[in-house]
Amino acid sequence: MKDLAALRLYFPLSAKAKATRFWHRLSAPNLAHHLLSYARRTGIHQAILHHVSAGYLPGEKLSHHVPDGGSMRHPQCLELIDSETKLRKFLIDHEHELHKVQVVLFRCELPLKA
Repeated sequence: MKDLAALRLYFPLSAKAKATRFWHRLSAPNLAHHLLSYARRTGIHQAILHHVSAGYLPGEKLSHHVPDGGSMRHPQCLELIDSETKLRKFLIDHEHELHKVQVVLFRCELPLKA
């Protein structure tokens, strides 16, 4: 893959996806799980939900991960790796859910062959 890029999405643990089914109206799905599942279904090359031990999102206080019940404002990071074109399409498909998500897209440099 020559045009490899990485897309990082930063959002709080409490972020929810839009309700798409009847049962979602009772309890909307977690945004991280929803985006991860969608990435898999659409054939994104690689997707990783990073564990964040400490950090903060814009306008929030510093948050530390606590195993027995942390803050719902604690940040998490979903990283997707594929072509820039495919990642931009992913963003367009989910733009209605990403209004409070910090998005970072960068091109990856591949090592030179010896």
